[in-house]
Amino acid sequence: MLRFILQAVVTALGLWLAAWLVPGVEFLSTGSLIAAAVLLGLVNGFVRPVLVFVTFPLTLITFGLFLLVVNAATIGIVASLLGGFVVDGLWAGVGAAVVTGVVSWIAGSIISDDRRPKRD
Repeated sequence: MLRFILQAVVTALGLWLAAWLVPGVEFLSTGSLIAAAVLLGLVNGFVRPVLVFVTFPLTLITFGLFLLVVNAATIGIVASLLGGFVVDGLWAGVGAAVVTGVVSWIAGSIISDDRRPKRD
């Protein structure tokens, strides 16, 4: 549970930064930012694996770049479910996916994961 909360905080930070940097990504309130982060975690846990599986051939052909579109689609799904979160088009979604991905990558490199085997 603590890991999910930590991931939601990192995702909220990434979404906030995306709203600040990417034109077309907006939040109407802090509550909608928090709700979007939690909902994005749930969508990434349940819907994204299905999308990745279905689009696997296209992902192979594009050498993995199509995963940006899949990530943008998950952000778009969250935006369509929440009234206080706006993503204006595909490119805004791709920009938000890149920003949140980079923030998650940086946070993952800083925060240790006890489940990973330690390197000698």
